[in-house]
Amino acid sequence: MSELIIYEQPNEALGKDDFTVSVREPGGVWQALFVFEAKVDMHQVRSTSMVYFDMEGTVEVSVHCNNQQIEQAVIRPLATHIPIQIEENTLLFTLEHPCKLSIEINGERFSNLHLFANPLETAPPKLDDDNVVLVQPGIHQFAAIAEQVQHLSERANGERQTIYFMPGLHQFENPLLHIPSGTTVYIAGGAILCGSIMIDHAENVVVRGRGVLYLADMEKTTYLRGVQIQHSEQIEIEGIITLDPPHYSIYIGASKHIRIHNFKAFSTRGWCDGVDMMASSNVDIKDVFLRTSDDCIAIYGSRGEYYGNSRHITVKDSILWADVAHAMHVGIHGDHQHNGDFIENIWFENIDVLEHHEPQENYWGVMAICAGDNNTVRKVTFKNIRVEDFELGQLFDVRVVWNKTYNPVPGRCIENIEFSDITYNGKNTNPSRIFGYDEERGVKDIYFYNLQINGEVIVDLNNKQFVVNEFASGIYLH
Repeated sequence: MSELIIYEQPNEALGKDDFTVSVREPGGVWQALFVFEAKVDMHQVRSTSMVYFDMEGTVEVSVHCNNQQIEQAVIRPLATHIPIQIEENTLLFTLEHPCKLSIEINGERFSNLHLFANPLETAPPKLDDDNVVLVQPGIHQFAAIAEQVQHLSERANGERQTIYFMPGLHQFENPLLHIPSGTTVYIAGGAILCGSIMIDHAENVVVRGRGVLYLADMEKTTYLRGVQIQHSEQIEIEGIITLDPPHYSIYIGASKHIRIHNFKAFSTRGWCDGVDMMASSNVDIKDVFLRTSDDCIAIYGSRGEYYGNSRHITVKDSILWADVAHAMHVGIHGDHQHNGDFIENIWFENIDVLEHHEPQENYWGVMAICAGDNNTVRKVTFKNIRVEDFELGQLFDVRVVWNKTYNPVPGRCIENIEFSDITYNGKNTNPSRIFGYDEERGVKDIYFYNLQINGEVIVDLNNKQFVVNEFASGIYLH
């Protein structure tokens, strides 16, 4: 049995007309999707297209190309192996389950279509629930909304309350929305919030839905991220899309027990990482799509006002697209004034990397562990990572570093790192680096299992794929 849900978008939504996209249940009536503009890249900001809908079972998709003749087409990740039919400049294909795709015509990655087929929502809040504050489209003072939530909470003896943003455009006199403990922020499909969500010294907060956080027109400031979580715990982010935040898409500082599932993000500005974690632990990231103009995922120790180690972090079943910098980056920031931090028990699994482009050699690396600030990085696993052809960089970067831009002192150590079932197919063959800093600050016990580059299983270091210095030891390829 199939089910399909599409969402009408507000008149103010910024669209793009490169593609006409429709979906239907098998044999049913075609339904048109609104095609959003999603800006990408930092070196040359360009407009791509994006659509979203919810599904279960089987859904048929039609993508008509409006601005060029289709000579060739590809759906990525390539590992999806989705067959395409081309009829009268239209792509036709079938989805058997929810997924996140890039549809590229004639080799164009910067005028592509991003298609997000979400799973059906589980138990969304109901409009007539007693503990729901309904927010209609318009210009809001968020403090007034928070006051309604507080009144409900007091009457309901502290039970969980929901702020329900209805479909339509929501603007705020102050774009920084502070969310109190015990609150669900529900952004309905078809809702667009021009604001940044702040979760500060709070617990048991959920931000979910199928709507969009839109920050493309906002000035760059250090506090305007898509979602900022600091000094908080038991936080969940699920289902939403973030378009072009001035800073990070999700920023986590000194927090624990964080769950991020089915999150999608695009960014174009410097320091616009996807999901970054400072001094945080027990973070579960799953089924995300991040196309960013800085690191897609970054895991650090202490930084700024956040102090402590980072441990027990998992990133799984996701798609990472770094128009700039690393797809996965671990270790550079820590408590350099003391003995550094431990960044450990990190797990990346079942990830497709669609791009890595970095003009600065010091920031190369699809999978980068760069220990700075007296940090010790250990027990990190990269498993079942599929890297597609990328523009500029290298596959691995494992170094104890002294990056004088960011690190007053070098890192302390990198040890017990595993790369398992890694595949790369592409033209970029810059050798990967495995470097210790000196005899006291080394790299040791690095394990590669089933590393395949352009179909060749790499079984020793005596090839053009690696550069290893004298301060790295115990490197094993199987």
